[in-house]
Amino acid sequence: MLGNTIADRVRHVQPRHLTRAQTRSEFDRVGVMSNRLAAATSPYLLQHAENPIDWYPWSPEAFAEAARRDVPILLSIGYAACHWCHVMAHESFSDADTAAQVNAGFVAIKVDREERPDIDAVYMAATQAMTGQGGWPMTCFLTPVGEPFHCGTYYPPTPRHGMPAFRQLLDAVMTAWTQDGERVRTAAGEIAGRLADGAAASLPAAAVDMHVLDRAAGTLGAGFDSRYGGFGGAPKFPPSMALEFLLRHHERTGSPDALRHASVTAERMARGGMYDQLAGGFARYSVDERWVVPHFEKMLYDNALLLRAYAHLARISGAALPRRVAQDTAAFLLRDLRTPEGGFASALDADTDGVEGLTYAWTPRQLREVLGDDDGAWAATLLSVTAEGTFEHGSSTLQLLADPDDAARWERVRADLLAARARRPQPACDDKVVSSWNGMAILALAEAGAGLGQPEWVAAAERAAELVLDLHVVDGRLRRSSRGGAVGAAAAVLEDHACLADALLALHQATGQARWLTAATGLLDLALERFATGDGMFFDTADDAEALLHRPREITDNASPCGSSALVNALVTASVLVADGGRYRDAAEAAMRGAGTLMEKHPRFAGHWLTAAEAAVRGPLQVAVTGADDPARATLLAHARHVAAGGTVVVAGEPDAPGVPLLADRPLVAGAAAAYVCRGFVCDRPVTTVEELTASLVLRP
Repeated sequence: MLGNTIADRVRHVQPRHLTRAQTRSEFDRVGVMSNRLAAATSPYLLQHAENPIDWYPWSPEAFAEAARRDVPILLSIGYAACHWCHVMAHESFSDADTAAQVNAGFVAIKVDREERPDIDAVYMAATQAMTGQGGWPMTCFLTPVGEPFHCGTYYPPTPRHGMPAFRQLLDAVMTAWTQDGERVRTAAGEIAGRLADGAAASLPAAAVDMHVLDRAAGTLGAGFDSRYGGFGGAPKFPPSMALEFLLRHHERTGSPDALRHASVTAERMARGGMYDQLAGGFARYSVDERWVVPHFEKMLYDNALLLRAYAHLARISGAALPRRVAQDTAAFLLRDLRTPEGGFASALDADTDGVEGLTYAWTPRQLREVLGDDDGAWAATLLSVTAEGTFEHGSSTLQLLADPDDAARWERVRADLLAARARRPQPACDDKVVSSWNGMAILALAEAGAGLGQPEWVAAAERAAELVLDLHVVDGRLRRSSRGGAVGAAAAVLEDHACLADALLALHQATGQARWLTAATGLLDLALERFATGDGMFFDTADDAEALLHRPREITDNASPCGSSALVNALVTASVLVADGGRYRDAAEAAMRGAGTLMEKHPRFAGHWLTAAEAAVRGPLQVAVTGADDPARATLLAHARHVAAGGTVVVAGEPDAPGVPLLADRPLVAGAAAAYVCRGFVCDRPVTTVEELTASLVLRP
């Protein structure tokens, strides 16, 4: 394989050294051109705007320049909060000799994976196919028509741990290109063809019923870590979508194992170092099986998904811990990630001043300096801060393995530590507003705010939704992201349409306002028209989007939902909220059949699919609360939101409220507010008391 040939060359090539005059010439040349990224809306691209490398954004001009010069393309993909992206940027992309070598032999393109997930998906498939693994920064070498011939991830400046030096790799690639260019191009074309074939492949269709969901829950349980929670070994990512599925499965079936697996995992994560014990919010993942040492970046999508899961667990269990975590995670979103325009920023960086965890880790001495000897020693014991340390250089992440015996003392200590931490250098914020991730946050805040009685969360969700609809919809089409009130040029992908539609449906339920339902169905209709594959599934890009090597379509759920599973969740919900919902239900069921094999055999990568399937199998359950805007209706509504299973559609308003089909033909009962509970097309008699409503809601299909 060509990649192996280049790897062989690397072992025999040393980095060439340009003369001082050549280096200075390259520096002078790129000093003007380094502003190619200066107009970007991506903080990640802006981080590289002053590199000595002559970066291009992804653009026709970059490919035209590579063709004109007949040189390969160096494609570097990453994101602003990525630790190893920062490391490679510091070690290589800021180095004058490396930059001169890149500029002399390549056209360099920098891509923010969060702004262009379609490009990332195409070349991540290539990287995984060539190396058996993926990650960021992603480093790919392409022909001038974009076909990959060698891919990898991080490369160090000097040979290390079996990895070649980056400049060795550059030399090997250039040697292959100049000495064996025809074979390089031929191999790249073959690789591109195989990737396109793989992207077009489908799993065998399979029906999704209660038995499939039972088997999925059983498979998850077989991989459950009974000691530390979670599924599988280290590194451990928060299984937020699997938790939501297990909670819904428990509510439908009464399975004690499903509830235990979800509850234990939620508690272990919340008590470990991956959760910010001072300010709330979760880091991206834990490098160890015990949730002690996180990869410190805080992503919007993780915290939105986890807020939803913890709020759901709080409603089911009534326990204090999940409610506190939900409240503190919502507070983190509103305090630390909300932008001045009212949207939500993408992430907080993993590093502070180039040091991972600098803001968050503590030593016993530092605790004493802030709190004094007595409180410092007490806090060290409570938070598992040891002399040896649990992180690096004798420092520790903060854990709260048990609730403090003195709650008032803990709140005082927590406030003092948080104030002291605020005086430390802080991680950078990637403040671009991504449509899909804001959709996840809007949904979580609307749903959790309604279920836990937090109207300010719902209000924040409304403000973010208004921003995205007002700013990101341009000429009737959704864009991917914005920054500082300026919308980016990248078109929205499937997950943007799906997550935003699902969020607007949640807002419709939380507020009773018809405008959110209208906007949601508009997005769903566009998704069905522009993203359908023709076999019941969906592409990730629209039919009129920029043509890439192939049209990506991802069906697995990873750290966040794939676009298809997010769309199916929205379609299932919308199917009972609109008068002609049958077409939405048909589309959802066709897609679920396409992912049925995945759900049954690989549930860890189908959590959001399974969440939708649980709702679909249950009906989804519908509750329409009718009546004047008075205490009687409010009581029934609050109870329905608190008691109803996850995935239940709950809407309240006056009978036959315009634009709200679920309230049509739902009159008052003897002049009093009433709740109508329906499963599919079968409805119970209307009830007027919370006792009757509880009895109706807990009945299982």
